[in-house]
Amino acid sequence: MTRLIVWRHGNTDWNASGRVQGQTDVGLNDLGREQARAAAQLLAGFQPDAIFASDLRRAADTAAALAALTGLPVHTDVRLRERHFGPWQGLRLTEAAEQYPDEYARWRVGDPDPGAGIETLDDVGKRLGVAFQEAADTVAGGTVVVATHGGGARQGIGQLLGWELAVLHSIDSLRNCHWTELWHDKQRGWRLRAHNVGPRYDADPAHRHR
Repeated sequence: MTRLIVWRHGNTDWNASGRVQGQTDVGLNDLGREQARAAAQLLAGFQPDAIFASDLRRAADTAAALAALTGLPVHTDVRLRERHFGPWQGLRLTEAAEQYPDEYARWRVGDPDPGAGIETLDDVGKRLGVAFQEAADTVAGGTVVVATHGGGARQGIGQLLGWELAVLHSIDSLRNCHWTELWHDKQRGWRLRAHNVGPRYDADPAHRHR
């Protein structure tokens, strides 16, 4: 049995202010670093065999907290980045709604290709799904932790599980520094073991675009 832990990064100032990050390289804030340390204490108990991370600082630095406890290196992979949000990156959601009202309305209802240069959900899912699978293949029969982003995590997980978009829309986004646990064996393939698991901390607005 192979275990895959898909871990969302810690909080950033852009998370806190409701600003769209996408693939903008924003670092963790003090709360995010605290969250990463707390989550790493729990994840170390899984005795991971490998750690992978998006190359964006907020994910790579989250993974580094676990690496510091386990002694494992962090393997960065650009494919583990968040969904690209085109010209929305750097805007607050209220600003995106004002400047791109049609595209925003489509995005809000879950249109997989809302326009405005935003990466399609199909592309996100395939990109992350392949990266998740390849990371898991490096420790077949073991445990791999992958530090990534909220929107990317959900789409990549859906790709592995073969879930339709309608099902994914019913699954809550990962909170900062929480994770999803997947198991794989040859008989049953990938299956969901746990979702949105993590340390307790003060309320944190989690949004899939961050």
